[in-house]
Amino acid sequence: MSDSDTPKNEQDAFIKAKTERENPFLNIIFNIFLPIFILNKGTGLIGPFWALILALSFPMGFGLYDWWKRKKTNFFSILGLLNIAFTGGLALSGLTGIWFAIKEAAFPGLIGLFVLISAFTRRPVIQKLFLNPQLIDVELLQTKVEASQRQHDFFRLLKMSTILLSFSFALSAFLNFYLAARIFKPLDLQLQETARSEILNTQIAEMTQWSFVVILLPSMAVLLLVFAYLIRGLKQITGLNLDQILRKN
Repeated sequence: MSDSDTPKNEQDAFIKAKTERENPFLNIIFNIFLPIFILNKGTGLIGPFWALILALSFPMGFGLYDWWKRKKTNFFSILGLLNIAFTGGLALSGLTGIWFAIKEAAFPGLIGLFVLISAFTRRPVIQKLFLNPQLIDVELLQTKVEASQRQHDFFRLLKMSTILLSFSFALSAFLNFYLAARIFKPLDLQLQETARSEILNTQIAEMTQWSFVVILLPSMAVLLLVFAYLIRGLKQITGLNLDQILRKN
């Protein structure tokens, strides 16, 4: 089957996988860890306003750099920017307690909604995460999908995998709200601003620490199940085994 005979959806999936190469570790460091660390530790040193500005500079700067390098919008940087802006904004405005719980649940919820919507487009999020030339032998996979003439099944597999992936963010949103509601307690308005900032920073740090256990591990388990489902489907469609599908470095 020639490229001209291949369905556009299936071509887009492979083309997208070949051209987009984000670094997930840099995304996490610059969009999540460094901004949160600065908000937690920098407020006492340079004040809440400048700590917020410095924290915002990392996802903003990385997003601009990534756009300049790849000429593509980094949605993780946008989400990181919004997350830090809301976190710092709530702290500066003096809102605590349930507002932080709502904020903590809103962002994974919004990401999950974005992932779910992408399942019904020509570019499901799953192809960006897993159809990566550094992880999957994309060229061999494309050859086998075309040879099997099961392009429709392939794209349907991407759609279903993306829908399942959105459930991991729904789980994260629920766990985020539960955890944040227990950690972020209303602060005494009679306390001085410095004392309130220190208590709030302690709560943010506690939320960050516990989220790795309470939120990250269950979400990673769901992610691994989705990956197993995707690999199983690829094996059925292409006839390849796991060693053939995965990229050998």
